[in-house]
Amino acid sequence: MKLLSLKLDEPIYKETEEILKEKGIPRNRYINEALDFYNRYHKRKKIAKAFAKASALVRESSMEINAEFDQLIDEETI
Repeated sequence: MKLLSLKLDEPIYKETEEILKEKGIPRNRYINEALDFYNRYHKRKKIAKAFAKASALVRESSMEINAEFDQLIDEETI
């Protein structure tokens, strides 16, 4: 486990302290969970961006394949 020194803006600190009182959990646990959530959020965004890029790369060939299938269907080959 790593030890960090953390500076928070006063409004964020106060809001966090209120939430900690309500939830009854240690500050350290809350910050760990928040960072885990934020890290997973960014991983999902990165994956979505990669999928969009991959989709754009195969879009043209997919359209060609769909056209070929349409032609085969029209010709009643399949």
